[in-house]
Amino acid sequence: MRVVLASGNSGKLRELTTLLAPLGFELVAQSALGIHSPPETGTTFMENALIKARHAARSARLPALADDSGIEVAALGGRPGVYSARFAGESASDHDNLHKMLAELHDVPAEFRQARYHCVIVFVRGPEDPDPVFAHGTWEGQIALAPRGCGGFGYDPIFVPANLHRTAAEMTAAEKNAVSHRAHALLALVNELREMGIAS
Repeated sequence: MRVVLASGNSGKLRELTTLLAPLGFELVAQSALGIHSPPETGTTFMENALIKARHAARSARLPALADDSGIEVAALGGRPGVYSARFAGESASDHDNLHKMLAELHDVPAEFRQARYHCVIVFVRGPEDPDPVFAHGTWEGQIALAPRGCGGFGYDPIFVPANLHRTAAEMTAAEKNAVSHRAHALLALVNELREMGIAS
């Protein structure tokens, strides 16, 4: 099944392509089809994921898959949450965002730097699909004192998963894909799609 991914994020495309390959999904990034992202006006991960999925499905005339994910830091009152990608501003880079977070947590000791990655994934058969399929996943950990590793993307260089001493950016792609918030959400989504007869 050809499915448009409502994202132009190369890291996200790599992860989801690998995770979905066994199902026979051919994932194409919306950016490869000349589709631009819509404004993310939702106040929850679920709302933003659905906005992106419906927009991509409408523009590509294909089923669409979208995720909205972010990191929630306890010491920051759950911020940045849905604003993770633009924590340091609308055109902020991953580097800008994670350094802003480190600056805000500068005086917070290690035992109070708990964080959680959260991901909501939605699949729509078309732009007006009345029954979009949602799934979500989380990944618990804490924020490191400094960036480490060169893998992954986003906040991975400063996110240390629970019970590990490496950051997510120091894990191999296979290791991350087995335990990440996106992996948990996608597994739940795949199980739901299989029950509905949409995936094999």
